[in-house]
Amino acid sequence: MPILRKTNRLKKELTLFDVYAISTGAMFSSGFFLLPGLAAAQTGPSVFLAYLAAGICVLPALFSVAELSTAMPRAGGTYYFVDRSLGPAAGTIGGIGSWFALVFKSAFALIGMGAYLALFMDVPIIPIAIALTIVFGILNIVGAKETTGLQKILVAALVVILAFYLVQGVSSIFSIELVEENREKMTPFFEFGAVGFIATMGFVFVSYAGLTKVASISEEVKNPERNIPLGMILSLLTATIVYVLGVYIMVLLLDPSELKADLTPVATAGEEFMNWLPGSTGLILIVIAAIAAFASTGNAGIMSASRYPLAMARDKLLPDIFSKLGRFGTPTLATVITTVFMIILLVTLEVEAVAKLASAFELLLFAILCFAVIVMRESKIEAYDPGFKSPWYPWMQVSGLIAYLVLIVEMGVMSILFTLGLAVASILWYQYYGKEKITRQGAIFHVHARLGERVDRGLDREMRIILREKGLRKGDPFEEVLAQALVIDHNTSEVDYNYIVREATEKLSDRTDLSFDELFEKFSSVQRSGNIPLGRGVVLNHVRVQEEISPVIVLVRVPGIKINTDGYEMLTKKDGEDSKVEKIRAGIFLLSSYQNSALHLRILAHLAEIVDTTEFIERWKNAQKEDELREILLRDERFVRLVVSRDNKTEEFIGKRIKDLSLPGQSLITIIRRNDKIKIPHGTTELLEGDELSIIGEIADIKELKKQDKS
Repeated sequence: MPILRKTNRLKKELTLFDVYAISTGAMFSSGFFLLPGLAAAQTGPSVFLAYLAAGICVLPALFSVAELSTAMPRAGGTYYFVDRSLGPAAGTIGGIGSWFALVFKSAFALIGMGAYLALFMDVPIIPIAIALTIVFGILNIVGAKETTGLQKILVAALVVILAFYLVQGVSSIFSIELVEENREKMTPFFEFGAVGFIATMGFVFVSYAGLTKVASISEEVKNPERNIPLGMILSLLTATIVYVLGVYIMVLLLDPSELKADLTPVATAGEEFMNWLPGSTGLILIVIAAIAAFASTGNAGIMSASRYPLAMARDKLLPDIFSKLGRFGTPTLATVITTVFMIILLVTLEVEAVAKLASAFELLLFAILCFAVIVMRESKIEAYDPGFKSPWYPWMQVSGLIAYLVLIVEMGVMSILFTLGLAVASILWYQYYGKEKITRQGAIFHVHARLGERVDRGLDREMRIILREKGLRKGDPFEEVLAQALVIDHNTSEVDYNYIVREATEKLSDRTDLSFDELFEKFSSVQRSGNIPLGRGVVLNHVRVQEEISPVIVLVRVPGIKINTDGYEMLTKKDGEDSKVEKIRAGIFLLSSYQNSALHLRILAHLAEIVDTTEFIERWKNAQKEDELREILLRDERFVRLVVSRDNKTEEFIGKRIKDLSLPGQSLITIIRRNDKIKIPHGTTELLEGDELSIIGEIADIKELKKQDKS
């Protein structure tokens, strides 16, 4: 899997609010505005508890998707996770099945608006649903930001109106004169026993199914390690509160027989306690909320569904044309096909019936995603580095597997047959179209490797590529490590690579007090194995040791020495290029501990991302001294170099110990250059006039420090 160049990557434009809006909007539609009455017919007054239990049951899927999304933020969500964990055959099932299920549910949502619009007017539902589908399709082509802009408006209107609805409803059901009447409506609580209650859980569980669809747009999310899990959790809390409290209000305010036959229970209950508003204002608000809910589900559905063909085409499981981004940086053809298929469904099929069948497939996917987390964890792939890890592993995933399989059985024979049929069709597509085009396998082969079977090295490389694209994690001490990097600067080409390795090892041995011979053997063995990434005149050699040490880096500059690259992994290599000799000008040696392997890989990935830029080697060659070599690899906005002088504001530093300085924020002096010699700073180090300080810190703090250099 090659690195996704910036022209092929989806833009990272989506914020926490966007994630929340997409996730929330994908849930609120039929689950709240249509299903409560039908669900009450299966279990009686306990229906609100069935919604609560279903919300708890979705937690294993939520935590699993959050972990996988922060480890592998790629378009395609469920497809991508299943493919990389269980292999392309299972991935094909996940991708095609997810796309079909999501398109069916989105079309059903647009149809569902009819029941609420009919409260005011006699309108042609199908033409309106088709028109909305076209509008949403165009918005999704124009851009993710524009799509989520509408999504945020719809969800904001929905949440505000529902909050008002719940406040009014709660005040009504707890009035003193209704206490006795409310007690009667709650009896018998489990009208059809435990069997009826469990069946109802499965029935309403689909109300939460849209929660995880946000994973399909994870590639477009800013700071996915924070925003995806937090957005999903906030969305689930919102949905659970509205579902449970809203349905509880319906149960207490409506006659049981009427509730069971009501397809607009939210509106019917609202008329009971919002009649104090003038005219039909209360009903109008509910209809607006319903339209916002159904429209947001349809809009989010098109956005999420279009990412599945994009991801599958990138992996050669669909024609390559689906992977192309349009002029707006969105998957245009995938969006058009999704929109057209939704219109065909609206015109030709009984969408409601098919959507219910597709719900069983979504439960199967939830079970597979729980299993995917287990596979990824047990594969022990070092580059699998999720920013969010599921709590209570593996019991959370095991309980999810069992719960989802039980719920599938409860959904009936037709749902099971539909799920099997869709899976068989997906396998046939893989066998006759995709199988010959790909060679990769999933992480499950890494689990096999622990049992003596084969392993897929390509997946490990792909995980490292993703690490590069994700970048450093907040709190990683990259600047501190770089600022204290050791430097070797050669002005002659009369050295070979083996000599450079020996020099770097000597410096690392002195800094860490580790055995020179052991370190040299480790660096040499990495070289012999052909695992050193090379490209653009740079070599990255890295090893880990069992001892607990902080990461240390040695930077080496040479005028240009040749090294045989046969068998080495290239950082950058043009198509068709077959050169076996590379002239290197920069060597970077990284040493750290096995006890923090994830940090080691993130630092290595970030270094690779920096040196892979076209301007790096030119800046490297032109650097005048050691400090400039370090600065080339540092993020400029987080680094400053100050010379202590009586001619500027640093005069107050003279004669002070470092621990007595008042530096902005958490700024840190990492290196002191004194009389052309490097000095490692300590709290008791006293600063002298002429000292050159290398300081790292947060962006705002560095801006403040740069003012110190002015007289």
